[in-house]
Amino acid sequence: MKMRFLIRVFLVTLAFSRIVLAGPVSLPPMNLGGNNFTDAIAYPGWLLEENVEYYQANHFTGSSGDRVPGQNKLATASAVSHLAYISEYRWLGAYLGVEALLPIVDVDFDTSFLPPIHKGGLGDIAISPLVMQWNRKLFGKPFFQRFVFLVNLPTGQYDSSSPVNPGSHLYSINPYYACTVFPTPKLELSARLNYLWNSENGSPYEELHANSVQPGQALYLNLATSYEAFKNIRIGINGYVLQQLTDDRLDGQKVPDSKESVFGIGPGLVIQKDTFRAFLSCYFETGAQNRPEGVKAAVRISKVF
Repeated sequence: MKMRFLIRVFLVTLAFSRIVLAGPVSLPPMNLGGNNFTDAIAYPGWLLEENVEYYQANHFTGSSGDRVPGQNKLATASAVSHLAYISEYRWLGAYLGVEALLPIVDVDFDTSFLPPIHKGGLGDIAISPLVMQWNRKLFGKPFFQRFVFLVNLPTGQYDSSSPVNPGSHLYSINPYYACTVFPTPKLELSARLNYLWNSENGSPYEELHANSVQPGQALYLNLATSYEAFKNIRIGINGYVLQQLTDDRLDGQKVPDSKESVFGIGPGLVIQKDTFRAFLSCYFETGAQNRPEGVKAAVRISKVF
């Protein structure tokens, strides 16, 4: 009976509106599509940014990508405040900086396995003590690069008696490399490659009757391309790919067939005026395994000082 329950139960960890869901262990929050067009462009100064997302999934998937039986719905709204500073100091040819992100989330979770759940609150803070920004040329074309060593801290609200929480109750090391190139003055290509490593959660959902859980390592990639169709207006396509590399662990033991994956793609729009930019994006997910599969809409507003 206990094993059947563990197979059926789903844990949801929410922050940054990067919804993750798998059983009995889930990946922590990830920036799936949160940054896209002209991603790597930055100069010395301050950046203040707000990212508002809404995500909805009407079914969950298992390890083979098949739908989990029953009524399974997930809807969430989030707002992530992002503050970054890039200095005039250089190291290895890169401008040095720091950044911090603070998420607030609200979620409705309805599944045949558990009573309906509504949760909200502060998510896990992410900080980077090292931002490296290169602004160069590639074959004579404008080429921007950025490396960020990002760490997610277990500061979000967490209750081990609930399968749904704004915080993940673990540490994550989440570095990324982003680049943007302009093959022509109007056309840009951007990519962000992310790596994710997670520590143990020593206080997992109590119905698991476990002492610890540890999500596996993962790689995920954000991709975008846009074209300046009108002055200060770019239109394009953006997407993301997630692939978990190692199995989750429960009390130190591997959980078979626990790797998550998903692919999302959709249209986007960028409006820019001087140092102000607004991004509108939509993603339609497919190919999900051990996750929900749904639709995401995002609005991101940034201002450089």
